[in-house]
Amino acid sequence: MATTTFSGPIKAGTIREGASSNVGFVVMAQSAVIDIIGAESLNQEVAVIPANSQIVDVILNVTTESNDGTAATVSVGTADDADAFIPATSTQSTGTTRGTLDTEATDVGTSDLTVLADFTATDEDGDQGAATVTVLYIQNNNLVVS
Repeated sequence: MATTTFSGPIKAGTIREGASSNVGFVVMAQSAVIDIIGAESLNQEVAVIPANSQIVDVILNVTTESNDGTAATVSVGTADDADAFIPATSTQSTGTTRGTLDTEATDVGTSDLTVLADFTATDEDGDQGAATVTVLYIQNNNLVVS
């Protein structure tokens, strides 16, 4: 299947101006499979969110649980705030965790923002596990936090 790339942002709606305007931004998504097997694997890049965007959700989906002997967790955030979007969450059971977004999400600022997933395994002896992190965002929404 072919793909098309736009520089964006993309807006959709049928009425551009006036009191009945219904034009809005399209929600974008970037996903990555992250490593949750064996030794800890810190700072795995999930997505690079364009400057002036608004992150609206971050989702951790564990599809195969980690079998580390004691504890295994994933947090999702940035280089400056490792759990800005999802605090340390167990990967020892399957399930979906939605983010609790810090202020970094409202407006990523004037530079692109790299979203990172940090996996920590206590015993580092697991040999199974599968997880995906998805970041949903509105490109160039440019909300300024005051």
